[in-house]
Amino acid sequence: MNTQTYLAYDYPLLGMFWTLLVVFLWILWFILLFRIIVDVFRDDELNGWAKGGWLALVIVLPLLGVFVYVIARGKNMGRREVAHARAQQKAFDDYVRETAAGGSRTTSVDELARLSEIRARGDITDDEFRRAKELVLSGSGPSARSDPAASARH
Repeated sequence: MNTQTYLAYDYPLLGMFWTLLVVFLWILWFILLFRIIVDVFRDDELNGWAKGGWLALVIVLPLLGVFVYVIARGKNMGRREVAHARAQQKAFDDYVRETAAGGSRTTSVDELARLSEIRARGDITDDEFRRAKELVLSGSGPSARSDPAASARH
């Protein structure tokens, strides 16, 4: 058995540590590179030539370009990220408010349920319930008046 056999214990612990550190730093650098590219496109203050110049610098000389970008524009990079996150949160909050407000309109089903409860309490007679139910189902009741789309159809 003249050939050397490389087993897991032939790789020293310190060598494994340095390999993991290099891989970690390599991944960290790629994440930073992609964040810079996204930040260049997100920045509205830069014109097209400036964006092209930063992208060329970051792509042609990646290590130097990333360091120069972080030194020159790193402070505002975080501010733009926070502003973008706040804008997304505001858009989501507005969407939720708009959607929730849309559900506050009464429908004919809601009107019929309310009429049924009023009749069950004894506040209206069966004849009044029948007439109100006919109004709701014909589209002339309160739910039709509160729904502009329904009134536009009739």
